[in-house]
Amino acid sequence: MRRVILLGLVALLAAVAAPAAFASNYIVLYNAKAVPSDAAATIAKAGGSLVYSYPQIGVAIAKSDSTSFRQKLVADGRIQSAASTAGFATQVSGEEQSAAADAPSGFPNAPATDSDNLSGLQWDMTQIHTPEAHAITGGSPSVVVGDIDTGLDYTHPDLAPNVDFANSVSCLSGAPNTSPSAWDDENGHGTHTAGTIAAASNGIGIVGVAPNVRIAGIRAGNADGFFFPEAVVCSFVWAGSHGIDVTNNSYFADPWLFNCRNDPDQRAIWLAERRAIRYAESKGTVVVAAEGNDSDDLAHPTQDVTSPDDSTPVTRPITNACVVIPVEVPGVVGVTADGNKGFKAYYSSYGMGAVQVTAPGGDRRFQVTAAAANGRVLSTYPAKFLVAGNPLFVQDCSVSPCAVYAYLQGTSMASPHVAGVAALVKSWYGRIAPGRVQAILDGTADPVACPGAAVLALFAPFPSVSNGAPQVCTGGTAYNSWYGHGQVNALAAISR
Repeated sequence: MRRVILLGLVALLAAVAAPAAFASNYIVLYNAKAVPSDAAATIAKAGGSLVYSYPQIGVAIAKSDSTSFRQKLVADGRIQSAASTAGFATQVSGEEQSAAADAPSGFPNAPATDSDNLSGLQWDMTQIHTPEAHAITGGSPSVVVGDIDTGLDYTHPDLAPNVDFANSVSCLSGAPNTSPSAWDDENGHGTHTAGTIAAASNGIGIVGVAPNVRIAGIRAGNADGFFFPEAVVCSFVWAGSHGIDVTNNSYFADPWLFNCRNDPDQRAIWLAERRAIRYAESKGTVVVAAEGNDSDDLAHPTQDVTSPDDSTPVTRPITNACVVIPVEVPGVVGVTADGNKGFKAYYSSYGMGAVQVTAPGGDRRFQVTAAAANGRVLSTYPAKFLVAGNPLFVQDCSVSPCAVYAYLQGTSMASPHVAGVAALVKSWYGRIAPGRVQAILDGTADPVACPGAAVLALFAPFPSVSNGAPQVCTGGTAYNSWYGHGQVNALAAISR
């Protein structure tokens, strides 16, 4: 299974110097959390040009084709470091995150139904009690979820009623571009995650976890599914600056699966991305992220054999000084994947301290049931990527042209379930702090104990991709390394 952007793992960090043959983008990290007024002039003097400035977090995006650009820049004492982002990307795979707050918010909260044409195929929604939650609220249009992904198909009839054009953007260049054509989905992954979050309850196709909220496409992944650091930084600053209530992040921001703070280039990009995430959190944005699909114990990393996955992987030793972004940034809600039998999906990464909750991501190997006929999760998909005759595609032809849906599996599919529940929580309780939302998600999850020997034996053929270690669940029923606090429960989260 190719490294997936959760399903799709993502992409982002790189080499020490930019290639001389073409212009490369650079992350420029200032010591202070501000960008000086002469940044453009300083960058030009070093042989580059300013692409965009993020003064909120002290980061600038620059472009240069000069091999001495980085060296000249860091000679400026105000600049902590600069790193080329060339080659730092992973490709998305087609298949294999007070008392007053306890009262309803005053936002408009209308109930929703779960009787759309394909609702009967949504075992994942039944499993986390969204139909019961929808009898109370389908979420509020006052709440906006930003899906940081490959964009979304804003013409899809199950998404179109909820698309927030004003808050959608492409960040591919490192600078925001609000043209709808720029944030259209040219991959499919983003449309799938968006549907799980907010597909409308409109009689067509499926119903998302929060079918009444607005969904903003924040495009950070290109048509080939590559996510670069400048796009990730741009996306989180956009979310924080535009009042985005929740972001879903079904990707890794590093072609080096584990981003090591003791490497000067990786550290520069790690710090820039962390600043951007914390900025969004400081503005009230709940950040939800997928755990990954490499069967890794993120709490005990020892080796990485898959990175950089956009070129030739090299084996390198790693320690806990190396982290996965965004899931291991403080305050991020980490999500593992489970299947229809209720145990962890065979591919899902995990780890004490890295996971808060689990949610349906699908499991085509061990958790195929009558309800989950192929084990995977069904959601919206761009019609232009339909593969005729492929059983993983489903069409609803009650509309013309037919609306298209696809079955996928991965922690990419689990994370948007939790983002959707977080949107229901904010709809019901108001714009409470991200930490409060996480506490509600944790406190209302259905606890899941570590599996017994019979189930654990199923995982023996699927050791860690990174170091070959067997998958081991540690901890108790209240919290453990596979399920965190348990499986997210949409009904309990809004009726605590």
